[in-house]
Amino acid sequence: MAVGIIGLVWPLVVHWLLPHYGAWPLLMVLAAAAWWRLPPTQRRWGWGLVPLVVLLMATGSAELGLRLWPVVVNVALLLVFSHGLRHPPTLIERFARRQEPDLPPHAVRYTRRVTQAWCVFFSLNGAVALFTAIFANFEVWAWYNGGIVYGLMLAMFLGEWCLRQRVKRRAEATLQSQHKASHDVS
Repeated sequence: MAVGIIGLVWPLVVHWLLPHYGAWPLLMVLAAAAWWRLPPTQRRWGWGLVPLVVLLMATGSAELGLRLWPVVVNVALLLVFSHGLRHPPTLIERFARRQEPDLPPHAVRYTRRVTQAWCVFFSLNGAVALFTAIFANFEVWAWYNGGIVYGLMLAMFLGEWCLRQRVKRRAEATLQSQHKASHDVS
């Protein structure tokens, strides 16, 4: 869990520790943490990090490697979320079914749209993260990727929650009017 939390606030960790330790030790910690976060059956893929870290260090690009972490996270999340669009059910639908196992068709469509919205978010945020990694100064990179993005994600969560409540009320009202109409016909 600690590794996950550090991964979430990585830009701020880098911002605070880079002046004291330099880029390459932090890059080694990042690579080790990324490897550790892989499922045990997938850790063989972590060996691909070794030549990447060596290349970044040999070219004097260790700091760029640190700055690209938010891009990697966004690409990974985009892949996880978009996988469900190609091979249903979506991740959002799976979460929704934990609370409501018999999701009605309109709710399944809604979870698909929410998944698509998150895919757009991760695509745009990954592009901004890449831009800040390459072109922005270190302060802007750290504040965007270690703070501002979480405000944007919170806005996304809250906006989706508000929209979901409206969609639920509308679906319930439609169901009640259909139920009433069927009783009036009888």
